[in-house]
Amino acid sequence: MATTLIENGTILTVDDSNTVYKSGYVLVEDDHIVKVGQGDADERTRDEASKIIDASLMAVMPGMVNAHTHLFQSFLRGLADDKPLLKWLETAIWPVAKSMDSGNAGMAARLGILENIRGGATSVIDHQYIHTEPGVDDAVFAAAEDLGIRFRHAYGWADMNYHPTLQLTADYIISELERLYHGWHGKANGRLTFEPAPLIPWGCSNETMLKTWELVKAWKVGNHIHVAETREEIEMNLKDRGNRHIEWLDSLGILGPEMQLVHSVWLEDNELELVKKSGATVVHCPVSNMYLASGAARIPEMKDLGIHVALATDGPGSNNNQDMMETLKTTALLAKLSTLNAMALLPMDVIRFACRGGSHAFGQPQAIGSLEVGKKADIVLIDLDSPFAMPVHHADSAIVYNLGSASVDTVMVDGRILLEKKEFTDIDEEKVLSDARQSCSELFRRAGVAV
Repeated sequence: MATTLIENGTILTVDDSNTVYKSGYVLVEDDHIVKVGQGDADERTRDEASKIIDASLMAVMPGMVNAHTHLFQSFLRGLADDKPLLKWLETAIWPVAKSMDSGNAGMAARLGILENIRGGATSVIDHQYIHTEPGVDDAVFAAAEDLGIRFRHAYGWADMNYHPTLQLTADYIISELERLYHGWHGKANGRLTFEPAPLIPWGCSNETMLKTWELVKAWKVGNHIHVAETREEIEMNLKDRGNRHIEWLDSLGILGPEMQLVHSVWLEDNELELVKKSGATVVHCPVSNMYLASGAARIPEMKDLGIHVALATDGPGSNNNQDMMETLKTTALLAKLSTLNAMALLPMDVIRFACRGGSHAFGQPQAIGSLEVGKKADIVLIDLDSPFAMPVHHADSAIVYNLGSASVDTVMVDGRILLEKKEFTDIDEEKVLSDARQSCSELFRRAGVAV
């Protein structure tokens, strides 16, 4: 049985008590954590370890969950800067996305997964709503399987009011949901999972929402949706349905712990109470909300209400990266600014969102999100020995406020080391970058889009 001992690091367990070991160790057996503690491991443990990682001057923390992105947008970053959401969709996303084939989608996913790993994310939820040909979704799944990330494929769909090329029929949606669930869910030692993901309220009919909800309940998986991102979208729902987004979900009887409510910027008091009562998770995308000038979600109030909050980058088309380290700092600063309260969120609050909150969004709170015995060995080592952070008085503060993705030193997923000493172990990064450039150029030529 392969064992890896990580020693001499500052261990941020992110357990229920936020335990921090100033100098401690983590022992991994195969894909699980078997020991976590203060000080040095016993001599027998050291002698029997297959591999020892010296984490001196490093923080050791749970892998973060990027709880909402669109990997295909790795090819679209920077195309529509300085535009609000609906105009951004019209000018940047739809014209290129309608021409994307399975080769492009798989290559964009590979590029985006490498970016996530370098940003300290060990788990990713990809809201994948580009289904231009059979095999697109399979290509994304295959990229995640090959590169070793923990991955949840959230099958995005819209059956009304959307771009004609990207809009789907209810029969096709159900057929593909069933095919992909039975073909991929639970593969790769459970690293790959699947869930339905209605795209936006104004693009999803009540009838198909209820049909897909039946599958959510039968399969015991999650349901992922953009809600209340902009005021304009709220007004659209009030006009067409007579209620706000959270009220609409509640009226359908599908607001429950399975729901991942992405953005949730424009929620009123009664909606916060509905979310709290339901046990749903809010997925906060602060950089995207600022980039598109959508607004600032009421995250400190959500925390005080006990609502599960996860963090995400959103797609690189509206960020323009997938850097969870950057997301940590932005989350804290936006909360302070929007509330005019310097104590609105503390560093450990934000780290808990990214780890424990992320585990709820991912649907695996018992398996990931903290460094505890029995949990999956999804672990990140952050290099604190940097002029940007020294002297480090508090590791959580340094992680949130001082350091970026360049300080991510080692990334382990399911006990497998993907990144070590800031280099990929089994992935030819240069080839991925080269292949991505070629694939993106070919896509843009086929789409007839000039940059």
